[in-house]
Amino acid sequence: LSFEMHHRFSDPVKKWWPEKGSVDYYRALAAHDRILHGRRLLTFSEGNTTVRISSLGFLHYTSIKLGTPGMDFLVALDTGSDLFWVPCDCSQCPHFEFSIYSPSTSSTSKNVPCNSNLCQSECSGSSHCPYKVAYVSADTSSSGILVEDVLHLETDDEDVSVPIIFGCGRVQTGSFLDVAAPNGLFGLGMEKISVPSILSSNGLTVDSFSMCFGRDGIGRISFGDKGSSDQEETPFNLRPTYNISVVEIRVGTTVDTNFSALFDTGTSFTYLRDPAYTRLSESFNSQAQNNRDPKIPFEYCYYMSSTENISRIPSVSLTMEGGGQFSVLDPIIVIFTRVEYVYCLAVVKSQDLNIIGQNFMTGQRVVFDREKHVLGWKNFNCYSTEDFASLPINTRNSPPAVSAEPTHYTPEA
Repeated sequence: LSFEMHHRFSDPVKKWWPEKGSVDYYRALAAHDRILHGRRLLTFSEGNTTVRISSLGFLHYTSIKLGTPGMDFLVALDTGSDLFWVPCDCSQCPHFEFSIYSPSTSSTSKNVPCNSNLCQSECSGSSHCPYKVAYVSADTSSSGILVEDVLHLETDDEDVSVPIIFGCGRVQTGSFLDVAAPNGLFGLGMEKISVPSILSSNGLTVDSFSMCFGRDGIGRISFGDKGSSDQEETPFNLRPTYNISVVEIRVGTTVDTNFSALFDTGTSFTYLRDPAYTRLSESFNSQAQNNRDPKIPFEYCYYMSSTENISRIPSVSLTMEGGGQFSVLDPIIVIFTRVEYVYCLAVVKSQDLNIIGQNFMTGQRVVFDREKHVLGWKNFNCYSTEDFASLPINTRNSPPAVSAEPTHYTPEA
């Protein structure tokens, strides 16, 4: 089989797309996708496409359907937290034109009582289990009650409505009110309340899922995916988080360092403590061949004319425990001005946690295998499947025109 292909914003295609910035636009970006034919993996009924949206915190989002009748939500995907929540009967929620859930409008909605084994809050005798989750970003939190309803999923040949417990988020604060996850956060962590845990405990999938992060900002999420036999792997250190060990950083040459870090899709950029931050950034700076620009939010930024070859930018890779090599295909973020590019090492100095953020995962299919207790990865074209030859990945194509303020986008728990 062969198909004519067009970029989604090419002239033959763009006339079918809603106005950019509208709710329908973002829903269309997460449109139905059937590339997993024959693999018996679970995806959302709206498809398994994920989209990085710069105006909403540089996070990856996907469209889901929840309740009866089904309502569409555009949720951020976060491996750094466990609870799935959506805005619901709001007393304080973002002022965006997105769906708002209400238990009273879904015929399949149920209260989660205090005696539920998934109720972690202190309460007694109530028919409602309260929750509150605080996140690392300043004053960022979600609170409300837990409810049970159906999440609409599918395999390649059938629809599946799965009972899921999630947060009815009545009050959101901090980043959730403006730039991050205004329509909900989909926690993918290891705790038993997360959706992957519920799917595997009910026997619907094996206890593993994958996320692919495309160079163009379009990716894939697949529940039950354990990756491929030729992927690299490294063990998780500590439950209940996706924490791994980095034994070496290469920035052109080897940088002597050793640290543990959380693999977190809910953090846009990568955060490192000293000494790892200083060793990585100073090594990168010593090899950069452009003049430094001190005015950009990231610490190490450089001017580059629009005619220069981006391949001159120092390469970065991580060596994981066990020897697996993790190539960082996009260690930089590029800001375009009228006359030149400014590129920045997209790593932020942290005072507490080491976090491998979403930007370092670009161009990789990352497998969170909770059954084997390992992280897997492979350089991958997110439009391909294992049934077909992967297209070659160009690790140094034209830089994107984006801007960033890294301190705004860290909703991880």
